[in-house]
Amino acid sequence: MIKLKNNAQLATMQESCKLTVYALYEGASLIAPGVTLGEIDLRIRQTIEKHGGKPSFLGYAGFPKSSCISVNDVVIHGIPEQQVLREGDIVSIDVGAYYKGFHGDCARTFPCGVISPEAERLIRVTEASFFQGLSKAVPQNRVGDISAAVQMTAESQGFSVVREYIGHGVGENLHEAPDVPNFGVAGRGPRLYAGMTLAIEPMINAGTHETRQLSDGWTVVTLDGALSAHYENTVAITSDGPKILTEL
Repeated sequence: MIKLKNNAQLATMQESCKLTVYALYEGASLIAPGVTLGEIDLRIRQTIEKHGGKPSFLGYAGFPKSSCISVNDVVIHGIPEQQVLREGDIVSIDVGAYYKGFHGDCARTFPCGVISPEAERLIRVTEASFFQGLSKAVPQNRVGDISAAVQMTAESQGFSVVREYIGHGVGENLHEAPDVPNFGVAGRGPRLYAGMTLAIEPMINAGTHETRQLSDGWTVVTLDGALSAHYENTVAITSDGPKILTEL
C-alpha cells in the first residue's frame, strides 16, 4: 500500500532528510587518498547519532555498518571497512537516517583526487539522469515516466542502467511502496499523487548493466568490472511539483 503524507508529516520528514544529507557530506568531506572507508562510515554514524538520529542501515537485515560505501566497480551495498582509498577512485556513499519517526535516504558519487574524464562523465550523466527523472515526478504522471526519463538520459550517453536494484517509496519505513525502477516505459506503473515520497536513485554503469553479488551477501559489483555511479534523493510529490527533501 502506498502511504501518502500530509503537510505536517512532510515537514517532519524533511528534518530527517536534512540530517541524512548532512551526514552524507560530513562523511564525504574525508574522501582523500589514504583514508579508509571505515573512517568515513564512523564519521557518518557519529554525525547522525550526535543529532539524535539513528543510522537506518545499521543492522537492517543484518547489514553491519551505518552507510553503504561503494568504490569504482561496486554498484551498491559496499561494506565500509578497511579498504584504503586511492587517487583516481570514484566513491559512492549511500546514507539513511531515522529521525522523528521518518527515514531519509540519499546517495552521491564523489571523486577521490583527480579522476579520469570518463569517470567524470559517468558521475555527471548519473546526476543528470536523476534530474530528468525528477522532472516527471508530478501528480497524475506514472512511475514509468520517471523510469523512462532516467533510462533515456543514461543510455543516450552510452551508459547502461542497473536492472536488479531500484528506487522505492520511503517514509516511516526505509522501503515502502511503490517500486521506482530506473528503466521502463512512460505511462506505465502506479500513478503519482501529492503526498507520495520516493527515493529516486539511478545506478548507472559505464559498461554492461549486468551485476553480481559477492560472497559477503551484500556487495554488488558490475559484471565486467566497469565503473558504476549512484545518485539518490528522497523526493516528495506535491501539487506544486517535485520537492527534493534531501538537500542541505
